[in-house]
Amino acid sequence: MQTFWRRPLLAVDAKGYGGVDAVTQRQLQEAIERLLGESAAAVGLDWERWKLQEGGDSLFAVLPEGASEPDLVDPFMRRLDAGLRAFNHGRRRESWLRLRAAVHFGTASPGPIGFVGRAPVEVGRMLDSAVLKAALAAAPDACLAVAVSPTVFNEVIAQAFTTIRTEEFREVRVVEKEHSGRAWIWVPGYDAGALDLGAAAGSGTAGTVAGSEAAETVAGSEAAGKARAAEAVSAGGGEAVGARPSDAPTAPGDTVVQVYTGTIHAQGAVFGISK
Repeated sequence: MQTFWRRPLLAVDAKGYGGVDAVTQRQLQEAIERLLGESAAAVGLDWERWKLQEGGDSLFAVLPEGASEPDLVDPFMRRLDAGLRAFNHGRRRESWLRLRAAVHFGTASPGPIGFVGRAPVEVGRMLDSAVLKAALAAAPDACLAVAVSPTVFNEVIAQAFTTIRTEEFREVRVVEKEHSGRAWIWVPGYDAGALDLGAAAGSGTAGTVAGSEAAETVAGSEAAGKARAAEAVSAGGGEAVGARPSDAPTAPGDTVVQVYTGTIHAQGAVFGISK
């Protein structure tokens, strides 16, 4: 019978590794393993029992049975970020160690040359996603950018099992190779929602896409309503009785009512005026 694990999964990768010399690459490799081990030990995650798959500037890990997901997302990542900052202190910017990290909870099995299963693939796609790379690039002083899967966000973050608040994460769409799904990004020290992700955001910041679709629907409905009102005025030979001039401001305390006729398709939209 094949080995089957359902465990916390972690993947990390260094930014800019290929652009430095061999001596610096060796320093970065050593620092990655050391900082991961120190961070795990500091928060009670048994580093000696982690199953590792290494690849130069990247590392994929299957944590042992019983390892705490909240501890991996919260104190581990905070400790790792602090360790990265200490390592980078006094170093030239081009030789900084800056990591992308991805966290998931799912199944993984050892294969001939690496772990196999859907979950390791999903972790890898989040880690290599253009949107996570863009988040780290948009935060020049950040040493770490983290992506978590929907499973981790919904069952760990959203349930308040960490000190990281849900609003500190930014929901994004990840489309990489054969994988298409959602992820939540956190960049310690930065407002993830305010980061300029450039073209990467076009592959789908969740919520933004849905919001724009709803706005387009509402705008279309408003345009149709105005057109019908104009037709009614034209048919009556002039301005509607009691109508407010188009250039008149709304007086304080006025109630503004928009009347639509016919069927409006605006699922998820909110109609109203907020003062």
